[in-house]
Amino acid sequence: MTFTVKIPTSGWYVLGNARLHQSLTPGLEGPFDRDGFVLVDVAVADGRIKGIAPRGDRPKPPRTIELAGRIVLPCFVDCHTHLDKGHIWPRMPNPDGSFMGALEASGSDRLVHWSAKDVARRMDFSLRTAFAHGTKAIRTHLDSIAPQEEISWPVFAEMREQWQGRIELQAASLIGIEGVREAAWFARLARRVAAAKGVLGAVTYMVPDLDELLDRVFATAMEFGLDLDFHADETDDLTAVSLRRIADAALRHRFEGKILVGHCCALSRQPDREVKVTLDRAAAAGLGVVSLPMCNLYLQDRRPDGTTPRWRGVTLLHEMKARGIPVAVASDNTRDPFYAYGDLDMLEVFRMATRILHLDHPVGDWPRTVAAGPAAMMGLEDAGMIAVGAAADLVIFKGRSWTELLSRPEADRIVVRAGRAIERKLPDYAELDDLMGGTNGHRGAEA
Repeated sequence: MTFTVKIPTSGWYVLGNARLHQSLTPGLEGPFDRDGFVLVDVAVADGRIKGIAPRGDRPKPPRTIELAGRIVLPCFVDCHTHLDKGHIWPRMPNPDGSFMGALEASGSDRLVHWSAKDVARRMDFSLRTAFAHGTKAIRTHLDSIAPQEEISWPVFAEMREQWQGRIELQAASLIGIEGVREAAWFARLARRVAAAKGVLGAVTYMVPDLDELLDRVFATAMEFGLDLDFHADETDDLTAVSLRRIADAALRHRFEGKILVGHCCALSRQPDREVKVTLDRAAAAGLGVVSLPMCNLYLQDRRPDGTTPRWRGVTLLHEMKARGIPVAVASDNTRDPFYAYGDLDMLEVFRMATRILHLDHPVGDWPRTVAAGPAAMMGLEDAGMIAVGAAADLVIFKGRSWTELLSRPEADRIVVRAGRAIERKLPDYAELDDLMGGTNGHRGAEA
């Protein structure tokens, strides 16, 4: 059957026989299939969803666009990205695929190339890509090591203004936790983040004064009214327990803002008794956790002796969710030294996460991890759900089940924003050739 759907450019309409998921549609009534889907009609008018009704044996409503059981999801929410690093791979690849190789390569590229023009061009390219794939909201980390914070934060403010109404854009500062020791500079950074309505963030690792530094981070966030976002334990080191230290600090300070922690890879390597203590404290502290399955599969357990990796690199999402800890998955890096691939396509992220983390059999409410879950973590009210009264921001797929949806790229998906189909045009990598020395790295690769 040919998949042809034409969304009207004006007036109201009904998506007939749309397949919606129970985890992403509040109050949805069954009967559900084994994947959690049910067939419904969705009425759209004035850019919003006006009604959702079980299909059953009812006559076809007027102005119906027949979907014949195709899956419809809310537009995606990507809560952990690095748009400032995106697409630098051609001019600064990771020499060996290791974490240290990524740190050194990205740091070198930042020092040499990250002007306002360079960051803005690459960020805009990334946002156009995500928009075409159906993403509605993104949080990006911004390298904020001096003097880069004076360049990238103004660029972010410009990008957020330019993309208003298309992608809700948030930013979190990214510095190593040792940078917090410079109290006066860190306070200035927090003031800059607050002025940009951003999120205060840092990368934590097991430095001797970690608790003292975390106390300063939490106190500063409370002073400026900021939420927090950490990178934590992105390693296989069994002694890396900064996730637990973050939870302890949140409890000490009785922190009331939102806290999102990314990676937490070491947790899956630690003894069960240690895991239980950490997860109990994380749950008590109200932390949210985002796993970055593609990037961590790429970086973690990469072996210099050429032997096969034996560890997936992801954290314990199943155990976290069982304790009521909010969880999500996200894109992380895109075509930079931390991950040579990726396209800010949250369908690809969920497909890979399903395979790596076993988010299936049953599917349960795992689809929330790319929509409603991260939307809540980012404090977004009108995102991540298909609900009466919500914006008609939808992605219509050809697949009619999870096995169909997650088996193909779905390159011909239809993205609907405010009830109208967008022009899905992915930017051409050649647009960035002048930033990469004119050849986008191809001449060097051939040489």
